[in-house]
Amino acid sequence: MTLPIARTRDEARLYLDLTPCTCGATDADWHHGSALVDGELVTSYDATCPTCGTDREYNFALPPTETPGDFPNFGGPEPSQLLDPTHWLSLADHLTTHLPPDDPQSRKQALTIAAAAVAEVLKFIPPTQTAVPATAFWTAESRELRAAEPGRFDRDRLEITLATYKDQ
Repeated sequence: MTLPIARTRDEARLYLDLTPCTCGATDADWHHGSALVDGELVTSYDATCPTCGTDREYNFALPPTETPGDFPNFGGPEPSQLLDPTHWLSLADHLTTHLPPDDPQSRKQALTIAAAAVAEVLKFIPPTQTAVPATAFWTAESRELRAAEPGRFDRDRLEITLATYKDQ
């Protein structure tokens, strides 16, 4: 069995936060540890859904090398195997449209995470291309979002967005 790689704990936790239970709830008290799956060491997360009581478990392959970095540390130079470009851009959109006006520290943290999310979208663009390729969108919903607003996935626009978030 081939498991997706969680490049960092931050990326795994974001994936878990964005992946709802079968009942639709996204809140869970995740427990983290190592496990063996088919003889391979993996990172394992488990929780019981507080809404419906369903036990949830996710296992991720370990990255080939550790990716050190500051918070948020979503991963190295390679694109995510857990979240596609629309997930990352949706996260940035959500954070920047809900910036706390009266809390400079929370505002700074939200913009830092939004900038890191946009940087993750840029990792999907091959060096010789000017936009995220169609093959980077994994679901019908993601492909529909790309079709509705293809310019949002252009390298130049993403770089301007990234610089804007970093400057704020």
